[in-house]
Amino acid sequence: MRFFIIIFLFISSFSFSAENIELSKAPVDLTDNQSLQRGARTFTNYCLNCHSAKYMRYSNLQDIGLSAETIKNDLLFTGNKIGDTMSVNMSMKDSKKWFGASPPDLSVVARSRGADWIYSYMRGFYRDPARPMGWNNTVYVNSAMPHILWELQGEQILDPKTNKLEKFSSGKLNAKEYDAMIVDLTNYLVYMSEPDQLKRKKMGYYVIGFLLLLLFLTINLKKEYWRDIK
Repeated sequence: MRFFIIIFLFISSFSFSAENIELSKAPVDLTDNQSLQRGARTFTNYCLNCHSAKYMRYSNLQDIGLSAETIKNDLLFTGNKIGDTMSVNMSMKDSKKWFGASPPDLSVVARSRGADWIYSYMRGFYRDPARPMGWNNTVYVNSAMPHILWELQGEQILDPKTNKLEKFSSGKLNAKEYDAMIVDLTNYLVYMSEPDQLKRKKMGYYVIGFLLLLLFLTINLKKEYWRDIK
C-alpha cells in the first residue's frame, strides 16, 4: 500500500510541476534529412563539448545522409574513429567542479524530456545576475547550464511584471534563424534517442497488414469449416 501511495504522490507532483510550464510545440520531422544533418552539426559543435551521447555512434549519422568522409572531416574533432560513440574528454569530477553538477548524457534526453521541452528550453534562457553562470531558464528554473548559444541568439531578460521574455541585445542570428537552428537541433536529438524508430514504425505497418490478412483468412477458414454444419 505504501508503494502505491509513493507512486501516486510522485506522479501528482510531476503533473503539477508540468502544468506550470508553458511549452512551445516543436515541429519535429524525422524524414527531413537536411534538418537532421544541420542538427547533428549543431550538436557536435556546441553540445558535445560538455554533454556526451554514449549510446550514439558517429557511424549512425550515415543513415541521415552524411558520408563517412564528411563525418570524419567535419564532425570528429578529438581523434575518435567513426565507429566510436559520442563521448567527451571532460571528466565527471572536473565538470562537477566547474558547473556544480555533471552535464547529463543526451543520448535519450528526447525520450525522457520530450521534444517540446527541449525546443522550449533552448529558447528560454535569460540573463540573471543572481545565478553563478549569469543565466537562468524559464523552463528549467535555476538550471546550472550556461547559455552556450547566446552569441547566436542574443540576450533576453525576464520581465518580472509579465513573466515573459524580452529581447535585450541582438545576436548573430535573427529570431527566425535561431528558432530554425533549434528546430534542427531538437529534430536531431529526437532522432538520436531512437535512430531506428522510422524503420520500427514502417515495420509496424507491415505487421499490422499481415495480421489483418491472417484475420481475413482465419474468418474465411472458419466459414468453410462450419458451412455444412447446421
